[in-house]
Amino acid sequence: IRVYLKDRRENLDGLLGKATYYFPIFEQYLDKFDLPLEIKYLAVVESALNPSAISPSGAKGLWQFMYGTGLEYNLQIDSYVDERYDYLKSTEAACAYLQKLYKTFNDWDLALAAYNSGPGNVKKAIKRAGGNTNYWEIRQFLPRETQSYVPAFYATFYLFSYAAYHGLKPQKSELGYYETDTVHIKQSLSFESIHKGIGIDNDLLKALNPQYKKEHIPQVKERR
Repeated sequence: IRVYLKDRRENLDGLLGKATYYFPIFEQYLDKFDLPLEIKYLAVVESALNPSAISPSGAKGLWQFMYGTGLEYNLQIDSYVDERYDYLKSTEAACAYLQKLYKTFNDWDLALAAYNSGPGNVKKAIKRAGGNTNYWEIRQFLPRETQSYVPAFYATFYLFSYAAYHGLKPQKSELGYYETDTVHIKQSLSFESIHKGIGIDNDLLKALNPQYKKEHIPQVKERR
């Protein structure tokens, strides 16, 4: 909490503003999967609510899916589309993955740790700790990044919950949740054609649809 307030304070107002757009989306899917709504704060830790975020290891999107995990959870990844960047589909995939992790460990601290480092590393840490399943007791046996990952989640949870107490105020977001909607199309379409047809700003169109790599929406083939 001290680190965020001292060294990253200027970023917090921006994150609070972004949250007004993304959190309603997250809550919708968390409710669908019967998961705690507080899990929405995990995306702040993962990507700072940047849908185009790419980690040094190649994880992408709001929920930082690796290539293999993305495919495992039915996210399309090809030359034209990378659904790890898709707000809706990546959130649904993240909820499905988190649900599976919670069923594996029956503990949210361990499920969050497993989301970061993989369930294998958490199981190894439990074994090295003599079977102890308390995150704070096995923390020393987890990868260094994961040792700070769960504390970062709780710090974010706290700061968003008590933002006003610390003088934090959301910056106005360029994206408005209640001002956007989903439109289904039946054939390929370029962003340029959409811009010419309805006049929507191309940068805004890209911000709302980061999953399309070439500013072109390809025709969707039926999935098996």
